[in-house]
Amino acid sequence: MPDKYTVLTPELYAYAVEHGARADDVLRRLAIDTERELADVAIMQIGPDQGAFMTLLLRLMGARRALELGTFTGYSAICIARGLPDDGLLVTCDVSDEWTGIARRYWDEAGVTPKIDLRLGPALETVRALPSDEPFDFAFVDADKAEYPDYYEECVRLLRPGGLVMLDNVFRGGEVLDASNDDPRNRATREVNERVAADERVDVAMLPVADGITLARKR
Repeated sequence: MPDKYTVLTPELYAYAVEHGARADDVLRRLAIDTERELADVAIMQIGPDQGAFMTLLLRLMGARRALELGTFTGYSAICIARGLPDDGLLVTCDVSDEWTGIARRYWDEAGVTPKIDLRLGPALETVRALPSDEPFDFAFVDADKAEYPDYYEECVRLLRPGGLVMLDNVFRGGEVLDASNDDPRNRATREVNERVAADERVDVAMLPVADGITLARKR
């Protein structure tokens, strides 16, 4: 119903960021450099509101081990790593040496490099090689959308009971509503959305944050 939600205008979003996301100088400069150096794909970087939410969420969970599929230029990795204790670990996966080269510079500046284990290669191959007996507390999925159903299954396998997976871009800019859109990324996103909603292994909430996020807690 219309009175149950507020339309998020650019002005209201800016207000939310100003009052609810403490992006420091490192994150601000990383966002600027990503836009300058990778303008064509800079949209793949998460926003400060989502980053602040992730850091807070990991601290609330008391997470120590995290997994990330899709590093890009490292903004989300900084936010995740900052939510972990000093001896915490983030395993993050990407295929681009160029993008993660930017990430490495900013991880050093943010002082989180000791917490981060970067794995270069296809994310699905990386996670399938990870053992189930070293479970993660948190997983963030923001890589190739066409692989989302497989990513989700691997993350559920790798999470501890009570662990949380966050799937990014589950709205696909609204294209999930268009059943005639046959783009493999849209098909896979619709598939994983349906799968998670019906999955009795998890508790689930889909939230209208950024381009839509789904939180699934392993029972």
